[in-house]
Amino acid sequence: MGQDLLNDALVSLRHADLDGKPHVELAPTSKLIAEVLRIFREHHYIEEFTFVPTGRGGKYDVRLARRINSCGVIKPRISVAHDALERYESRFLPAQDFGLLVLSTNRGVLSHTQAREFKIGGRLLAYVY
Repeated sequence: MGQDLLNDALVSLRHADLDGKPHVELAPTSKLIAEVLRIFREHHYIEEFTFVPTGRGGKYDVRLARRINSCGVIKPRISVAHDALERYESRFLPAQDFGLLVLSTNRGVLSHTQAREFKIGGRLLAYVY
C-alpha cells in the first residue's frame, strides 16, 4: 500500500481478475476511485460495485466481469487536448478501438470517447483493456 489510492485499487482489480476471483474488496476508498469504477461499469469491464460503510472510511465491493486484461494508472498525470487523444491511445492501449483511457475533465471523470464527443481535454488518469 502506497500513497496513490487509485493505483492500489487498480492493481487489486487486475490481480483479482488474473486469479479468477468473482469479486474483490477495495479499501481505502475515495470519490475518484468511485468515478473510475463507474466508467469501468459503463463499459462492462466490471459488473457492479457497491459502497460498504465500515466505520473507518468504508470499502467498495466489486463484482468482476472477467474482462480485464490489464489496467493501471498513468503517471505523471498528463494534460491532453481533445485532438491529441489519439497519440495517447496508441501509447497506452494495444490496438485502435480496443480499451479505454480515463480522463479527469472539467465535466468530471470521462472516458476518452466521451471526451472526444464533448471536444474537451483533461488529465489522463488510467487505462484499461
